[in-house]
Amino acid sequence: MDPSSLSEQNLAQPEGATTPRQLHSIKAQLDLVLLALEALTGLGSDAMLAAAEGLGVSDLLSDRVNLWRLRQASPLRKGQGRKKLDIDEGRALVLVCCQLAIAHRDTIRQAVARLETTLAQGQAPHRAAQLGDYLDAFSNAYQDRMEADQTATTDELTTLGLKLLVDLLFYSGSGGSRKLWVALLDRAGE
Repeated sequence: MDPSSLSEQNLAQPEGATTPRQLHSIKAQLDLVLLALEALTGLGSDAMLAAAEGLGVSDLLSDRVNLWRLRQASPLRKGQGRKKLDIDEGRALVLVCCQLAIAHRDTIRQAVARLETTLAQGQAPHRAAQLGDYLDAFSNAYQDRMEADQTATTDELTTLGLKLLVDLLFYSGSGGSRKLWVALLDRAGE
């Protein structure tokens, strides 16, 4: 299947055009999904660029500087605003996020299963080794990179990190890119 048909099939735009306000929020959400993937798997820009190349969207995500500029477009980022995100770049990032989630599906499933077990036993998620490592990495990266909410509490970052972890499970499954795109548009409309 060629990547352009994948883009059209999985990321068909709902009725009505995407508004600038939606793109503003989409930029932040995409960056958070990538941040969660980084925190859980330890992947970096090389893996993101390799996924872009494999998907045939390397013209939109061509190198580390370009990827960094796109991620810096997030309104949550320190020094944000260096690059605006257009709809094609947003779609490319969605495809990359989901491709990476698929590649790390086992890790994501293990983490979510551990979360379910931990919660069922009435234990704090950060006490489970894999979840604790993920939550520490996520919180540290968030506090290091994000400017918009420097007053976020540990509990708020834990809640955000765990929500993103569960979201990753859905994005790693069948129709994941469509699910992510719809979730982005839904959240942007809130």
